[in-house]
Order: sequence, then structure tokens, then C-alpha cells
Amino acid sequence: MSANWSDLRARTLSGLAMVAVGAFAIWSGGIVFGLLAVLVVTLMVWELAAMTTPEGTSGTQAKGLAALAGGLTLLVLFLPNAITRIALLLPVIIGTLMPRRDRTIFASYAFFVMATGYALIMLRGWVGALGILWLVAVVVISDVAGYFAGRALGGPKFWPRVSPKKTWSGTVAGWIGAAGVGALFWALGMGSWVLVPLSPLIALAGQMGDIAESAIKRRMGVKDSSALIPGHGGLLDRFDALIGAVSILLLIYPLLPRNFFGG
Repeated sequence: MSANWSDLRARTLSGLAMVAVGAFAIWSGGIVFGLLAVLVVTLMVWELAAMTTPEGTSGTQAKGLAALAGGLTLLVLFLPNAITRIALLLPVIIGTLMPRRDRTIFASYAFFVMATGYALIMLRGWVGALGILWLVAVVVISDVAGYFAGRALGGPKFWPRVSPKKTWSGTVAGWIGAAGVGALFWALGMGSWVLVPLSPLIALAGQMGDIAESAIKRRMGVKDSSALIPGHGGLLDRFDALIGAVSILLLIYPLLPRNFFGG
């Protein structure tokens, strides 16, 4: 009982700390938010590189790739041009050429991690603090609604071979919860009606990000991506859904109405 309580306390405290830091950075924007994005990308690349590095290999390469990823993301913060955007592919290419347990897994997921860092920095400027808050709320509410609906209703599995615990009931509940977030932002005048159909799409992308990271851990034979966050595992464990959500929003952003946020 005391061990369970200790784990719950660590999980709660670290969760509150993440919420506080994230909220402050989102509200502050600018260099503060950008530096948080740089830190998150750096640590996620380190976790991914460490997971996919063959046993017995020095951890130096994972740290080197992480430093390169963080440095290039920092460069985008100050020089967001075509050259720096292309340069973001360097950690993906270099890491893929290094010894890997699975080069395809590393290359594909590292690409999305780097894209996430870029997207977060850009989106904060494009949609503001409320836009990032909406994005995070969609991911969180979708996850919470899916968890409780899946536990309560059960039913057929969504993708049993890859994610044995996810059910269709939980998945659909996540979409409904996300639509509710979009409807709330629209009703409060913080965004247009586009948020209502857009939110479930973002939620689906987040669910795919969650499933992808679970599949990688299963393939690599690890329970958590790291032990960086007490009670939560690693950053990839906490931000896997955000990777999917941010990536799809960046992809479809040019197709959205210019006023989809703010009225």
C-alpha cells in the first residue's frame, strides 16, 4: 500500500509540475515557449535514440543526436526559414545511418518528433495561446474520455495486434469528447465552428500517435521510453498523442480558414 501511495504521489506531483510549466510557457509564448519546445524535442530524440540503439553500444550517440536535434530546433526559433527547416532532417538522417535495432522505426518517428518541435513553435505564433490550449485540451479530454469509456463499456478492440487495450468504445468516446472541446471553444467565442469537426480529427491523430509509440516500445521490449518523469515514464510516454495531433494540424493548417481561431 505504501509503495502504491508513493508511486501515486510521485505521479501526481510530477503531473502538476508539468501542467504548471506547460501553462506558464503557453501563456508566455515567445522565447519561453520556444525553449520549452526545444527541451522537449531534445529529450524525446534522446529517448528514441536510446531505445533503438543496439545493446552494448555507448550512450554517447543518443546524447549527440539529442544535442543536435535541440540545437537545430533552437535555430528554427530564431531563424525560421527554408534552410533551417531542411536542416531539421539532419538528426533523422544521421541517426538512421548509425547502428540501429530498427532503422525504419527510428527514421519515421524521429521525423515526427522533429516536425513536432517545429510545429509547436510555429503554431504558437499562428494561433496564439488559446490555440495551443485548445490543442492540448483536445488531446487530454480525448484521452480521458477514451480511458473511462473503454473501461466502462469495453467491446471490440480498435487495433488488437498493435494496442490490445484500446477499444472502439473508448476511441469513439475520445472523438466525442474532442468535439465537445471544439464546441465549447466555439460557444465561448474563442474559435469558429470549424473547431467542432476539426477536434475529432485532431483526436484521431493523437490516438494514432499513442498507438505508434506503444508499438515502438513493444518492438523494442521496453515498458517506458525512459524514467525521466517520476510515475509517468518518459517524455515520449506523455507526449506521444501530442506528436500525432500537432503533426496533422501542421499538415492541414494551410487548408483551414484564416479565422478558424478567434471567431
